[in-house]
Amino acid sequence: MSEAATPVQTVTLTIDGQEITVPAGTSYLDAASMLGIEIPHICVHDALTPPAVCRMCVVEVEGARVLPASCVAKCRDGDKVQTNSERVERSRRTILEMLNSTVDLSEAPQIQEMIDKTGADRARFDGEDFERRTFEIKDDNPFYVRDYSQCVMCWRCVQVCADDGQFAYALNYGERGFHSHIATFEERPMPATTCVFCGQCVGVCPTGALKPKVEWGLEQGFNLEQIREMTRRPRKRKADK
Repeated sequence: MSEAATPVQTVTLTIDGQEITVPAGTSYLDAASMLGIEIPHICVHDALTPPAVCRMCVVEVEGARVLPASCVAKCRDGDKVQTNSERVERSRRTILEMLNSTVDLSEAPQIQEMIDKTGADRARFDGEDFERRTFEIKDDNPFYVRDYSQCVMCWRCVQVCADDGQFAYALNYGERGFHSHIATFEERPMPATTCVFCGQCVGVCPTGALKPKVEWGLEQGFNLEQIREMTRRPRKRKADK
């Protein structure tokens, strides 16, 4: 005689005035999605573990002191959640305004759309008193270039290079504070790391920080022969006989 299946524990909550019952352990982000409510986010990717670093997906929960990141915060029975309260919208606008003032977002259409939708002030932190993050383009391999002036530190590339994807562990954070950036161990060139050049980091990047070498070469005005030479792996010298 087969054992009876263990009943799934559920919780019932209200999101933007709509009641929903979900399995215990469901995030606010997923519960809202079930209701057709879209919560903006930058760091979350369907193939990766939510890192909760961008804070764009915060929501307001009645009785809570802070705005939790909906990608990792779990639904509780009786919660009353607002996804677009004034407090939430103000937080999102501030994040976008700060990103826009320090990072080159010219190749980040998703984030540009968020700026437009939230009404963020693109010029709020402009001026001589504010500094932009600038980095030299790292062109150290035949496959892709790294321009961390466009990096929003979403953590996606680090995750997919590690336990969520390739298990290569070639990327991590470097330095701290305003000068923190994605880096390799001891800032080594990519070919000198554990990178296997799978390209998954380029695929999950939401901006132009990681770009295929061919695409970058075309944008720089190189012809096909020059690009072919740039993307050709250096040949190993034959051992002397």
